[in-house]
Amino acid sequence: MLAPGCSARGLPVDDGCGPVVDRAVLLIGNFLTQHGAARQVCEDLAPRLEADGWRVITVSSRSGRLSRLADMVLTITARRRDYGVALVDVFSGPSFVWAEAACLALAAMRKPIVLTMHGGNLPTFARRHPHRVQRLLGMARAVTAPSAFLADALAPYRTGIQVLPNGIDLASYPFRVRRDPQPRMVWVRSMHAMYDPAVAIRVLSLVSRRHPQASLDMVGPDKGDGSLAGCRRLAEDLGVLDLVRFVGGVAKDQVPNWLSRSDFFLNTTTVDNAPVSVVEAMACGLIVVSTNAGGLPNLIDHGRTGYLLPVGDAQGMADIIIKACGGETGARAVSEAGHMDASSRDWPCVVAQWRGLLQEVGA
Repeated sequence: MLAPGCSARGLPVDDGCGPVVDRAVLLIGNFLTQHGAARQVCEDLAPRLEADGWRVITVSSRSGRLSRLADMVLTITARRRDYGVALVDVFSGPSFVWAEAACLALAAMRKPIVLTMHGGNLPTFARRHPHRVQRLLGMARAVTAPSAFLADALAPYRTGIQVLPNGIDLASYPFRVRRDPQPRMVWVRSMHAMYDPAVAIRVLSLVSRRHPQASLDMVGPDKGDGSLAGCRRLAEDLGVLDLVRFVGGVAKDQVPNWLSRSDFFLNTTTVDNAPVSVVEAMACGLIVVSTNAGGLPNLIDHGRTGYLLPVGDAQGMADIIIKACGGETGARAVSEAGHMDASSRDWPCVVAQWRGLLQEVGA
């Protein structure tokens, strides 16, 4: 005999006494790809949770900051009977404000909150605003981070932060072992000073001195801070403009195609946490050559799943690539190990972790 209010699958049913919220979740974050913004993890998580049997409400896709904030608060209150738990993305800077406002509204509705932390700048923000960060984290029943780096950095403000990695659709990334790598490089990030794209141009210049056939694809939207124009000028000054292809922003489903054309993935960022682009490159079998900024040492095992160099070390990055193309390093082993590590972040594995957490918090 079934318990009152349960279906044959053990899930709640509508018995006429009110809405079903036990497996309904409100995702609060930036759903802005339709406006040309970079795709956030929440936009990939939402359909996966729906496929897992959850009713998912998302907010917000409004482009303006104030209108997005208003949309979040209005949805939290107006649809309070339609969800049982709320998952809130937290970023540093001005975006931290809407996380605070959202959590205050959720607390007023007595809704259980899960916070998920994002961005390599969050630890610095926390040091500048410790009381705000501690107050926000204290409002949640659970706090998650996509990397051990971020979890450790925020430990002084909240204990028990859980590491739930960013997921990827492994089947969408064709794997090829780089047994005999060629100096074909790809860089995938927004064109912004934070990601230091000029270093990639310098790496290309250094590699091309030994391998004139070297090439570099730079994939990512122009963020308008002058980085794209600066890279063009630098490439012209260094005589490698004809070896660079400035692709611009591409749709998410086109990223695997651009990755597959290359053998080396350059990650030149100055600040970072757990970039999905690096995991995507590892899934394809590319040899990742990255800075050691932020949480990257937690994501890449130097010499085993990729290579880590100091921020701005174009010569060090170039040396790794030159040696790998000359057969002086274990390129095949690094390619295979990176792919194996990325496999553990396949969406079915990640969604299972989210399912357990949301059910625990919702209960």
